[in-house]
Amino acid sequence: MKAIINGKIILKDRILEDKVLLYSSKIEGIIPKDKLNKDIEIIDAKGGYVAPGLIDLHIHGYLGCDVSDGSEESIRTIASGIIKNGVTGFLPTTMTISKENIIKSLEVCRSLKEESKTWKGATILGVHAEGPFISPKKKGAQDEKYILKPDANFVKKYQDIIKIITMAPEMDKDFKAISEIRKDTNVIVSMGHTDATYEEAIEATNVGVLHATHTFNAMSPLNHRNPGVVGAIFNSNISCELIVDTFHVAPALYDIIYKLKGDKLCFITDCLPAGGLPDGNYTLGGQEFISKGIECRLLDGTIAGSILKLNNGVFNVYKNSHIPLFECVNCASLNPAKVLGIDDKKGSLELGKDADIIITDENFQVLKTIIGGVLKYEA
Repeated sequence: MKAIINGKIILKDRILEDKVLLYSSKIEGIIPKDKLNKDIEIIDAKGGYVAPGLIDLHIHGYLGCDVSDGSEESIRTIASGIIKNGVTGFLPTTMTISKENIIKSLEVCRSLKEESKTWKGATILGVHAEGPFISPKKKGAQDEKYILKPDANFVKKYQDIIKIITMAPEMDKDFKAISEIRKDTNVIVSMGHTDATYEEAIEATNVGVLHATHTFNAMSPLNHRNPGVVGAIFNSNISCELIVDTFHVAPALYDIIYKLKGDKLCFITDCLPAGGLPDGNYTLGGQEFISKGIECRLLDGTIAGSILKLNNGVFNVYKNSHIPLFECVNCASLNPAKVLGIDDKKGSLELGKDADIIITDENFQVLKTIIGGVLKYEA
């Protein structure tokens, strides 16, 4: 057993000071400092934060590597890079590319999933397939030529590795594919890259949509006469993602969406291969884009994903809202764990859960990342 001392321990409902976090491969408990056994191995947090490991539900790449490369080396590089940002578990996210290349990427992630539990990087928790069943009208940075009609059989064939599938519900006639996926699998259908009406989106949530992909971005907006997909997200019980880089969504909306969605809100990066690298030209799913500052755009100016680090995203919201830090952390740990149905094991520093822990400084910059009680990264 080990003990973390001198840290501000971030629990799901408060932050504790002057306490000690005990862990082995699991969280063993929190005790007063004066009850600490002197023979135990000590880790000094030096006044920083002690938080649960972060979970990114939506990330395309990092350090020049793309999930859609269909390459083992790319996935390894992404995993070993984002662990430095406090990410202990992630869903490598595919694009709307050729069906053959999507399959290749899925099979690579499937083959690495077990190994990822022991490597020096973030653990693969499954895959987020963003497309190819999306709307041409809201394709965003996706390639229209690879858009397909919804196909439940394709999803069912890869249900062991796909955890989330982003679809445009209006492209699914009578919501047949959505209904079938919901009935026959545990795959989470997420509405995104969609031009659905409010009525279509609400009906879709009634038949099987449980989640929404990067809320506000690439979807029909909230309008006082046409509430759109955004209105349906706000007026339903589904969970939803938010890119928290301060560019994709104005910080003024952070408080609003949190008040409406609460523990259904999940912070994501939607990070592209340019993440962790200097400004320049890169590719995503075969399309060239330019990374400059916090913005990534295709050559025609279309906004693409981000270069966000998830720990920075958590702190972006904390600095630009009235949301308590522990709730900001929940949005990048416990809430995503709930979406994936693994919150009995991950997502918070509760007794008996996996010892997935990060230690950060005052600005939430990661100093140590621990997975299953094993130190995997140290700054």
